Amino acid sequence: MLTQKQYNLLMYINKVNRETGQCPSFDEMKDAIGLKSKSGIHALIISLEERNFIRRMPHKARALEVVRLPKFKPQAVIDEEKKREQALMNANAIIPLYGKIAAGTPIEAIADETQTISVPFDMVSLGQYYALKIEGDSMIDAGIMDGDTAIIRRQEHAENGKIVVALVDNQDATLKVLKKDNQLVHLIPCNKDYQTRTLPAERVKIQGVLSGIIRKYS
Repeated sequence: MLTQKQYNLLMYINKVNRETGQCPSFDEMKDAIGLKSKSGIHALIISLEERNFIRRMPHKARALEVVRLPKFKPQAVIDEEKKREQALMNANAIIPLYGKIAAGTPIEAIADETQTISVPFDMVSLGQYYALKIEGDSMIDAGIMDGDTAIIRRQEHAENGKIVVALVDNQDATLKVLKKDNQLVHLIPCNKDYQTRTLPAERVKIQGVLSGIIRKYS
């Protein structure tokens, strides 16, 4: 029987392989199952290899192939799924609300630990989440409007094409589509009236990936 972390990693690798045809990076694996270090991922991969669930593809960087899937889920996974299903029926999740973020010109991010927001459990899965109020209209073509509340999955890495919270120069945060190009990062708006910002990679930190939007109608 696999442990919960072994099972979660195996299923994540299998999901990404099927959807993209590529193996996720160690950073992506780390973010996906909530580990703090790559060494933990390395140890899980070795354990899955030893039990013949995955194998490394020769002559390919970071390539892992899923050989087989387990017949049974670990009890911890079953228990977690039951808890999540029960929580979905009973209540919403409470996550911190970290002030405003620009969907136009970047503004200083406001992290107010005293404010929270209630969101449906189906908007948050494994991992840590927080919410930000949208200010501006540069993402309107992606359906993100001024005054919306963005639900963000906290992670430090993201694939090209994802809508991310990008922190520029450690002080200004903005919500944009991410495109990485060698040593450059492009922060792309979804409004033709705004221009893409191109910055050296060392000036940009990924703070999270958009998980959902909440909108109130008055």
